[in-house]
Amino acid sequence: MTEWTTPPYADPTRFEEHDVTLGSGARAVPGTLTRQATRSTVGVVLLSGGGPFDRDETSGPNKPLKDLAWGFASAGIAVLRFDKITHTRPDVMTEPGFTPYDEYVPHAIAAVQVLREHADQVFVVGHSMGGKAAPRIASEDPSVAGIVIMAGDTQPMHHSAVRVMSYLETTNPEAVPPGTAELFRRQAAVVDSPDLSADTPATDLLFGMPGAYWLDLRDYDPVVTAAKLDVPILVLQGGRDYQVTVADDLPGWREGLPDATIKVIDADNHLFFSGTGPSTLNDYAIAQHVDWAALTAILDWLP
Repeated sequence: MTEWTTPPYADPTRFEEHDVTLGSGARAVPGTLTRQATRSTVGVVLLSGGGPFDRDETSGPNKPLKDLAWGFASAGIAVLRFDKITHTRPDVMTEPGFTPYDEYVPHAIAAVQVLREHADQVFVVGHSMGGKAAPRIASEDPSVAGIVIMAGDTQPMHHSAVRVMSYLETTNPEAVPPGTAELFRRQAAVVDSPDLSADTPATDLLFGMPGAYWLDLRDYDPVVTAAKLDVPILVLQGGRDYQVTVADDLPGWREGLPDATIKVIDADNHLFFSGTGPSTLNDYAIAQHVDWAALTAILDWLP
């Protein structure tokens, strides 16, 4: 496999990295603090997308959160990123009552508190499902100075999963077993059902995730939550993103957050990799770095 390389906009001589631990006991997770030797004016907590991602959001040969961390740190920003609990302990998904709240919020808030020791203001930058979770974290911790939502979905996740699978059946049929989109439709209908409960068998639900997890996702509205915040918000969207799209998800942010800064980077896909033509699953297997335009958009917006 191709090894990750330093992005052209990162200068490792400008910062150092330290291991940290967030949380305690069985749900403690490791993370990385990336910072210059002196206190920073701005700090950023990075949140990865849906799935059992490590702190770098490793996807094939790519590490988009490491790209961001090193890019931010090269600009003098302190950064903290961490392994998700579902990465360090995949079995946690089978624990009764485990939800997306448990997957993101406790460790993100712990990360904010650690980073406040190294930066005057701390922002939360979330990608994909991490972006969807960012308003929830800011609503729980009033010390959060602002949030950046990168490709955050507003369409219900079980609906977008059906749409994405249908897209992949057309663009990457070799990677999708026949009938998968139809299976997703049936499982999404179970999520939509008023009969969904914590006792609904996970085998009947999308991705084998338990009923409690889907109940929490179904009840959480990121736009409504974000609209109640009294902090600056930046929404970034890739124009070529087929997972979280300009047509399906961005209107929710536009309509619900009239005071937010919203920017579409036309050339970028879901991981904010630049390219041309329709984005496909194969894009993620090519070694790339987060687009400098995306990083610049955040740097220009931060104080």
